[in-house]
Amino acid sequence: MAEYHHQVSAVRPTPILFAEDARVAALAEYDLIGSAPAPAFSQIVNLAARLFQVPTAFVSLLDRDRQVFHAKVGLSLCETSREVAFCSHTITQTDALVVLDAALDPRFHDNPLVTGPPHIRFYAGIPLRAPSGNAVGTLCLADTRPRNGFSNGDRQILQQLADLTLDRLEMRRLEVAQRASQSRFVQIASTSPDGIVCADAKGRINFWNVAAERLFGHTAAEAVGQPIDLIVPERMRGGHGGGLHRVAGGGKPRLVGKTVELPARHKDGTEFPIELSLSQWQEEGRATFGAIMRDIRERRANEEHLFRLAHLDPLTELPNRAVLRERLTEIVAAARAVSVLMFDLDGFKEINDSHGHATGDAALKVMAARLLACVRPTDTVSRLGGDEFVLLMPDMGDPLRAAEVADTIIATVAEAFEHEGQTLRLSTSIGIALAPAHGDSADDLLSCADLALYQAKGDGRHCHRLFTPVLRQQAQRVRACRDELGRAIERDEFVLFYQPQVHLSDGALVGAEALIRWQHPERGLLAPAAFLDVLDTSRYAAQVGDWVLRTACTQAAAWRGVGASEFRMGVNLCGAQVQRGDLAETVRTTLREVGLPAAYLELEITENIVLHHDAELVAALRSLREAGVGIAFDDYGTGYASLSLLKRFPLTRLKIDRSFVTGMLASRQDVTIVRAIMQLGRGFDLAVIAEGIETAAEHACLREKGCQEGQGYLFGKPMPADVFASRFGLGFLQASRNAAVA
Repeated sequence: MAEYHHQVSAVRPTPILFAEDARVAALAEYDLIGSAPAPAFSQIVNLAARLFQVPTAFVSLLDRDRQVFHAKVGLSLCETSREVAFCSHTITQTDALVVLDAALDPRFHDNPLVTGPPHIRFYAGIPLRAPSGNAVGTLCLADTRPRNGFSNGDRQILQQLADLTLDRLEMRRLEVAQRASQSRFVQIASTSPDGIVCADAKGRINFWNVAAERLFGHTAAEAVGQPIDLIVPERMRGGHGGGLHRVAGGGKPRLVGKTVELPARHKDGTEFPIELSLSQWQEEGRATFGAIMRDIRERRANEEHLFRLAHLDPLTELPNRAVLRERLTEIVAAARAVSVLMFDLDGFKEINDSHGHATGDAALKVMAARLLACVRPTDTVSRLGGDEFVLLMPDMGDPLRAAEVADTIIATVAEAFEHEGQTLRLSTSIGIALAPAHGDSADDLLSCADLALYQAKGDGRHCHRLFTPVLRQQAQRVRACRDELGRAIERDEFVLFYQPQVHLSDGALVGAEALIRWQHPERGLLAPAAFLDVLDTSRYAAQVGDWVLRTACTQAAAWRGVGASEFRMGVNLCGAQVQRGDLAETVRTTLREVGLPAAYLELEITENIVLHHDAELVAALRSLREAGVGIAFDDYGTGYASLSLLKRFPLTRLKIDRSFVTGMLASRQDVTIVRAIMQLGRGFDLAVIAEGIETAAEHACLREKGCQEGQGYLFGKPMPADVFASRFGLGFLQASRNAAVA
């Protein structure tokens, strides 16, 4: 690395190189300042921006007092002073300079390129060094957003891009030397890493540098005096010499002044691609030719690698998210119809967790191949990441045809596949959006398809759903609700209501079910239907669940203390409390701290919790049951819960869903279901309670069937603790609503 010191400046100390004269002279050899960027440089900066997902990338040339942006994307500036240039620091380094957040970096936080346009926050630059070792410029990335890291893999990719840039720069340097003079050209050619070959008008080689010896395998003694066909594949010989003879006669071969890629022949007979730049000049009245040549096999491999990184998913080799968005944008910009199908793989996480990531990767490759087999050659199948895929079907706006394709994909994905002797199965859920019906931009259509996918997963998975405007309204409601949940906890807006549970034989109070409400500052008192689905899937679910448990237990202990010695409190569990893994300990600690005996707490579980948290839930509930806590199965009979659950779970009570109670008087089927649940209760030695009793007739029918307990509007709606205490003569002691929200 060249030595440097810091120049004192009123703005910020700027690195100044001791070897600045030599560095500026090296830059001049390229004759790039003030010239239009070659397409190759523009392609590199565009590729860099895509690979790193940054809005700005550029090749910067560092002159004595200024930096010039020779090729750029996402940048309106043409040049700046060296004093403010990030690249002035980059050229002092041997590797990349990375600034994750310029606003926090003492070298750059008050730099005008940070505080004003282009508002750089993230910067990564790598020096571009001439063969002499002097840094003549940089290849740089910039973003208005800070980053939290730049990996070693990122540095390697940036270095590969810099190598491609240096390849182009070296060709430029030699071309400039050719234009300057023959003596200058020969001087540079003797030390150039590129093969340099000169020939006379008859096509006879008269100059052959050391790099050409390495490139083609012939020594200078072997090559000089031989026809240029020495390095031309046999099938192409004759064309080169003919072109040279035309120049000798006053013509000009079509390759002079151009850089092209051609096949060449090594001494051992192998063919390989080269990049060739051909120039011509007069020497003593005769035409002479010079060619700069380099082996581009490694560069082609690097270019292909970088192209694939920028455009393809590395695992499945499907187009990536960036390509998907470009193609979708092109389609809608042309006002063409398109169907957008977004889907993910149901069961993929289980395969990953159970069989390992290698098996998961194999599953993704199998599914990618199956998806391609289901679509037309003109369709695009893209992997967004994880197990998420998107299918674009241009010129198809018919929902029925889109649904047919979705059905085909669902059936194809569901077929079993073998991997390392194991038979594995996946399924898929699909959301469908159509243009122009559902949107006129790529973002709109992808958002609509995502909402439809969410609906499909909520409807049981292994199905497809078409976007409707109602889904967007629901999403907006969910988003607004989720944003307000944190505030609700901070401001103590949740409250508990209590619904009485009674003996059906005499109406005597036996307990209550604690039910959450939200005292919303603008919308008033909200029932669970307005927010519980959002709360259960939010990061606040377990916290609020713990608050409900503690508040209800505190209230039950208070009522027992004023005379209701046998009072039982029912508390609903949420999935997040189970998933956290400390349910049993949390319940035992709560009971101990509030002074409520375990026998007077009944935890209510739903089928949804059981199906998603089977193993961990069974262990926790058994531990709590052994401690005396009651376990009730809520809404039994409404879903897919099997009879085996009654054997595996340590239940003490079944709750008959209100839908069966309401339909009992008009439907023989509902009567049969109620009778069956009662019989199951007796057979498994479980108590039974009916929910949603609203009429005396329902009350009488349930008593006749032998149901022991009930709750519903006939006996009392859910009510605040003070109203409950007053109605049932318990006295009132308000439980702390802040007990568990910490």
